[in-house]
Amino acid sequence: MTSPTDLAALLCSRLCHDMLSPVGALSNGLELLADEKDPEMRAKVIELLEQSARISTDKLKFFRLAFGAAGGFGEAVPVEEAQDVIAALAADAKRVKLNWAIAEPSLPKPAVKVLLNIAQIALETLVRGGTLDIGVEKRDGNVEIVARATGDKIAFDEIIGRALHGEIDEAEITSRTAAAHMIALLAQELGGGLQYALSDGALVLGAVLPEPEGLIG
Repeated sequence: MTSPTDLAALLCSRLCHDMLSPVGALSNGLELLADEKDPEMRAKVIELLEQSARISTDKLKFFRLAFGAAGGFGEAVPVEEAQDVIAALAADAKRVKLNWAIAEPSLPKPAVKVLLNIAQIALETLVRGGTLDIGVEKRDGNVEIVARATGDKIAFDEIIGRALHGEIDEAEITSRTAAAHMIALLAQELGGGLQYALSDGALVLGAVLPEPEGLIG
């Protein structure tokens, strides 16, 4: 079984991998800006810098809620915080239409972690664009989460599916599968579970998580 220290290291590796491109673009853009004298080219470089800064900020907001302690929110997180993060990731992915079915004003922190990670896994499968439908409902003391990705091509690795089911081998836990492994452990600790179903042109990811007693209502 992967130790908490090893899992944290793998999640940090994932963070570094995802941040390398936009932060590297910022560094390169600043070097170009220092040498460029043409006003039109400088304007284009500044536009690229602004884009890279926005992407970096969006990713950091995601990691804060998806992997971190999300300090400042108490035991529940406003749903719009999670929606804004997912919408930003979908905008960066391009050619992805995002639909929501969430009536709840807030969700427990663990549910937000699962929601964000499920949404990102689903989003990453839409390599040619498509539609991402996300729904959340509180029912019978549980938080039920579903993300449905549909598109011309769904690129889903079965190893991630096994990680979501808690059936992954230790040797298969890498920076690419660590997030799925993390939320599987989290769901197990809460007494809930994760599911997925893959068909031609569609991937459905789901979670059922018991709601903390202090937040039921």
